[in-house]
Amino acid sequence: MMITLVKLIIGIFAILAVNSINTYESIEEYNELTELYASNYTLKASRVKAFQILENKCNVCHYKRNKRRVFTLENMNPWANDIYNQVFIKKRMPKGKKIKLTSKEYQELLTWISSAKASTNGI
Repeated sequence: MMITLVKLIIGIFAILAVNSINTYESIEEYNELTELYASNYTLKASRVKAFQILENKCNVCHYKRNKRRVFTLENMNPWANDIYNQVFIKKRMPKGKKIKLTSKEYQELLTWISSAKASTNGI
């Protein structure tokens, strides 16, 4: 009787141990999926915000003066390096005194450019 009781207790602990490992793996998998979803959402949100800035602050002039470089959601990522160079390095854009970028707009563009470079480089 005592041996049967010991075997039963060992069996219960074994089942609990296996279930806790499966539960931990499920939680870990869920966390990874949540992080992936959140990062994809952040990338898409930063891209949309950046496009709104490009549309409102850049395309206004580009439609008139540089039609080859009118930005769309489809073509904006390949222009990310050029935008970075013109806006942040050379500080040539936006031209004129009428159109200015706010510090928040600068930050939004930087966020998008960083994510565009990371997705291009596979990081």
